[in-house]
Amino acid sequence: MVLQQLQSNRSLRGFQAPWNSTATRNVSYRCLAGFPPARKKFLTVGLSSVKRKRGNYLLSTLGSIFKQSTRKELKEMVVVVHLADPDLEWNARMVGDITAQFAPQLLRGQLLVIHAPEEFYPPLEGLKRNYNDAEDRVHFRSKQNVDYAYLLSFAANLSSYYLMIEDDVQCSKSFFTSIRKAVASREGSYWVMLEFSKLGYIGKLYHSSDLPQLAQFLLLFYQEMPCDWLLGHFRLLLTQKEVIRFKPSLFQHIGLYSSFQGMANHLKDDDFEVDSLDLPDNPPASMFTDMDVFEDYLPSKAYSTMPEYFWGKAPSAGRHFTIVFHQPARIARLQVHTGSEARRTDYLRAGAVELGSRRLESGKGCSAYTRIGTFEKGQFEQRGLERSVASAPECVRILVTESQSEWLIIRSISIWTQPSN
Repeated sequence: MVLQQLQSNRSLRGFQAPWNSTATRNVSYRCLAGFPPARKKFLTVGLSSVKRKRGNYLLSTLGSIFKQSTRKELKEMVVVVHLADPDLEWNARMVGDITAQFAPQLLRGQLLVIHAPEEFYPPLEGLKRNYNDAEDRVHFRSKQNVDYAYLLSFAANLSSYYLMIEDDVQCSKSFFTSIRKAVASREGSYWVMLEFSKLGYIGKLYHSSDLPQLAQFLLLFYQEMPCDWLLGHFRLLLTQKEVIRFKPSLFQHIGLYSSFQGMANHLKDDDFEVDSLDLPDNPPASMFTDMDVFEDYLPSKAYSTMPEYFWGKAPSAGRHFTIVFHQPARIARLQVHTGSEARRTDYLRAGAVELGSRRLESGKGCSAYTRIGTFEKGQFEQRGLERSVASAPECVRILVTESQSEWLIIRSISIWTQPSN
């Protein structure tokens, strides 16, 4: 009875899915389970799935999405699964399994399962043999591009933002809130794609308004190269030159076998933390230092969410690295990592962290500082600062307390602020 109710609306029209440069085609998506949300949400999580020769991780992936999200988060999120296999019997079995396990989410409009029929696909035989790929490999990756394109096209009007994951991932706790904070941190700056995993087509975030264009791009070049390569070209064409990747990663690849011929696939994201806290806030600020900076490893790179860092030449005692907030910030937690995997000796041997007040007229520091702790083996972290500091700091200063001959890498500075009441 529940399955009949969920599948009562089986065809959805009106979504444009272009597959070459001169024409578009109306695709009648079959709605296999669930229904589109009545109102526009904040986030759509999209994934495409086909039958695998070895293993199946789709139910586990869906379970992780819902388990790691709160009720409040789920109210602003919809998950869209594109069952893209031409085997309709397999699709039906998967719908039965999804319905049995996730009926509440389907009935709440939090989960939607669709299928784009095979007759709407462009030619998938006799395609270009780029990169000397075998014919079956070319067929697989070309079809995958089209699978994703139709999924993107369908999801374009469901939410403000769209997150692509694969059908074999584990999610970090409250990944939705972390993504929302990351979007807020980029307010006022231009971006096309934010990344929350360094692997493949996992954890890539877009403005939903860009999805029709991205779908057309994938369809136009569907036989040229794999989808994750096309993504990089799309980002560059829309003039986002640099990768914007947030750490820790919010999604981990769990599949042991790929969806292509069941080949072993042991890719892992070593930046993933399943129980990681929300991404840091890093309030808007300016950075200043009196250390000698090496080449273009500027102070701002230590405060960035991207995988880059500040690099200074052998600092002497008394040298500083100072963050000056644009507005006073009520800091709850502060974390600083120095050194790197590639250059393990370039860490801060002896240093302290101080919070400052009474910003200078020059805007390059504060006139009064209170020390809150020292570095241990190049690392610093302190929590509960909102309870120990009377007023909202205007500056954070990293102070070198002993001269060192080794250079200094400040790999990351992460600041969490107390939520406003």
